[in-house]
Amino acid sequence: MNKIFRPWRPLAPVLMGSVLLAGCAAPKSLYQWESYQPQVYEYFKGESKQAQVEALERDLQKITAAGSKAPPGYHAHLGLLYADIGKDDQMVQQFQTEKTLFPESATYVDFLLKNVKRGGDKK
Repeated sequence: MNKIFRPWRPLAPVLMGSVLLAGCAAPKSLYQWESYQPQVYEYFKGESKQAQVEALERDLQKITAAGSKAPPGYHAHLGLLYADIGKDDQMVQQFQTEKTLFPESATYVDFLLKNVKRGGDKK
């Protein structure tokens, strides 16, 4: 019986393992969340609004620097925080950014704008 030399045979398990692991690689996330979710939790706990704004702005810089996108609701939440600390111009800017990036949020953002303005008229 003639043996045929097959140099690839010892490497076959390694190659198969590589193929299997490559198929299991997780896809890159569509959005970069940073500390958005913990900040929403802090908002409902009643923590410092200014500290939350600073954290979200810092994270937004990281997201932009990485070439990623902020998730839906990020700019709307930042706008609400700006409204709470009396920075109306920045609030409107964040709401408009939310509407531009996520047109499906326009109805909700318009609702927020209407209610924030109505709340400001009552003061």
